[in-house]
Amino acid sequence: MSLLAETTETAHHLEPLITDLGLILMTAGIAVLIFRKLKQPLVLGYLIAGFLAGNHFDFFPSVKDIKSVEVWAEIGIIFLLFSLGLEFSFKKLMKVGGTASITAGVQIISMCLVGYSVGQWLDWPKMDSIFLGVILSISSTTIILKSFDELGVKTQRFAGIVIGSLIVQDILAILMMVLLSTIAVSNQFSGGALLMSVLKLVFFLVLWFLGGIFIIPTVLKKTKHLLTDEMLLIISLALCLMMVILAANAGFSPALGAFIMGSIIAETTQAEHIEHLIKPVKDFFGAVFFVSVGMLINPDALYEHAIPVIVLSIVTIFGQSISSTIGALLSGQPLKDSIRTGMSLSQIGEFSFIIATLGVTLKATNTFLYPIVVAVSAVTVFTTPFMIKYSQPFSEYLAHKLPRKWTKRIERYSASTQAIKTVSLWQTVINAFLIQVIVLVVIILAIILLSSRFILPLVNDYHLGNTLGALIILVILSPFLWALAFRRVATAEVEQLMYDRKSRGPLTMLFFVRIVLSIFFIGLLLNIFFSPQVALIALIIAVVIYLIFQRKLHIQYHKIENHFLTNLNDREIAKAKRSRSDLSPWDGHMAFFDIAAESNIAGESLKDLQIRENLGINIVSIKRGEVMIHIPDANERVFPGDEVCVIGTDAQVQEFKKYLDQHEMDVSPEVVEPDIVLRQIELKNHVFHGKSIKESRLREKTKGVIVGIEKRGKRTLNPESNIILEKDDILWIVGDKKLLWDLVHD
Repeated sequence: MSLLAETTETAHHLEPLITDLGLILMTAGIAVLIFRKLKQPLVLGYLIAGFLAGNHFDFFPSVKDIKSVEVWAEIGIIFLLFSLGLEFSFKKLMKVGGTASITAGVQIISMCLVGYSVGQWLDWPKMDSIFLGVILSISSTTIILKSFDELGVKTQRFAGIVIGSLIVQDILAILMMVLLSTIAVSNQFSGGALLMSVLKLVFFLVLWFLGGIFIIPTVLKKTKHLLTDEMLLIISLALCLMMVILAANAGFSPALGAFIMGSIIAETTQAEHIEHLIKPVKDFFGAVFFVSVGMLINPDALYEHAIPVIVLSIVTIFGQSISSTIGALLSGQPLKDSIRTGMSLSQIGEFSFIIATLGVTLKATNTFLYPIVVAVSAVTVFTTPFMIKYSQPFSEYLAHKLPRKWTKRIERYSASTQAIKTVSLWQTVINAFLIQVIVLVVIILAIILLSSRFILPLVNDYHLGNTLGALIILVILSPFLWALAFRRVATAEVEQLMYDRKSRGPLTMLFFVRIVLSIFFIGLLLNIFFSPQVALIALIIAVVIYLIFQRKLHIQYHKIENHFLTNLNDREIAKAKRSRSDLSPWDGHMAFFDIAAESNIAGESLKDLQIRENLGINIVSIKRGEVMIHIPDANERVFPGDEVCVIGTDAQVQEFKKYLDQHEMDVSPEVVEPDIVLRQIELKNHVFHGKSIKESRLREKTKGVIVGIEKRGKRTLNPESNIILEKDDILWIVGDKKLLWDLVHD
């Protein structure tokens, strides 16, 4: 009887959590249908639906337990940032360059100052104003990328600047979350506390990244043949939650841990596959998060603070646009691209919610800030697609209306900025020196701290235990200590600088600093295990042994480094192998489209449609039910339900998509494994030398079509059949996979 009562009690205890989740999902489903029909951003629909389904309205079903909503919202944040990390990759930050860094930096600094000033003008407390400044400075990655996809501008130049800026913003947002946590907890602006928080963040970021890249890709590669999709999904989520626990125990936000693990997995060869598996989870918890955010809005607070919502919406739209435009101009971008970049970044989104939630959780901000932020986000989310859509005509209008003297100066500045983007020898050497020292110091310090916490208590009570423990740790540290002291960096640049007598002194100092650091860490470790006198003698012995075994330590360190670099670059190497057959000179690629039943080109022959002649695109296959027609001839017709595979540049594929849309086509690109492939072939076979493309009969031999040729560095797309083939020509051929393989290996 007691067991039954206990079971019933447990069921009643779980019920609000389950029923509230059901309400959240039902609300999200209705929002998806309505806002998809209205062609509006789904995030806006989730927010409004959650707002109406919250417990502030009696005429809608309401959540029973607001705590359960907060739990689902926190889980939503974790998986949302994990999926964002999967799309991020730390190496992307290294590639975005100065343009994105300057644009994002100017925007964030400007908006932090503007937000703080507006908060003070509204007579808000200082802490609320600080949080407001940070909240208004972070644009929405989710909304912008979704809008780019819907408007078809993702491949344009300004979009690259925007995406690079978003990457920098995301990193800075993580840093600012840590700083805000420190300020909120201490409730004071201590420079020393902030510096320690930054150093702690850098230490853990470097440590987690190095450890993650060294271990996780190796494990995934070794177990690849054992992993099913189900197992890979479970392992990925387990790794995410493991890092969430580590981050929380280290005193950071759980969202930071999820983001970092996503970024680590993004460097593996299975990143795309994992991203594909995670997508339903991300969509599920993303919907839960945004609906939960809407449920937490208090309409009374919105009514009471309607004026701040309107003011902050205007400040966000214009402030973000102007500051980002100025940042892009300062980085040397042309006027039109800068304006389009600024107008695209004119909103706040998911990170703003997270920072607002942080303020509420830490009790650092007043309760009215959260609903105001969500309302401002809803307004700016709604305006974003229109800002992006009309950015091009507005940029052209402004460029035409501005005084000619101004536009000339901007053009001159842009050209001169691009011209002076060179890196000095000293800059290269200092960068290499700092990267190596920071990485090695973090590794060495982490091992020493772990040994003092876990190894020392184990060996302290045993005779010679300290000696054995110190010896084991010194052996583990030895490759890293050798690298810190002696490994050469930027060798070519250092040799060039050594010719200049003035440079020899600073270079010698850099070398001396590294040796001193390595000796300091040896002494630090020995001092933990022994008394100072014994530690000094052991230090001398250890340094002598390290000098004797230099060569072996050099080999051992390079094995460790090569393993790390292999894991780090595996994804890019695999991607390069897959894309060797891409039409890289012209940015060409394959795309798949379905012919709709109501299409008015159905039944027409390729000869009559003149698609290649008018659009420059090649139709390389038609799939009709179970039948695949490779390299269809001019008399072949397209029919309803056909799947056509085309090949061309981004612009050509986009034009073809417009062409299909004009003829009322339902376009649904699919990822498939084609029987026909695109291959890049270097013409080494002398049989074809001196013959024209037509005489070589390459089309017949590969059941394909030659879509590109490079002769003596000059590239031609869709070459004529009378072009003579010569030695070392490079051909791009679309054809039967097996026949092309035979041709290459003949």
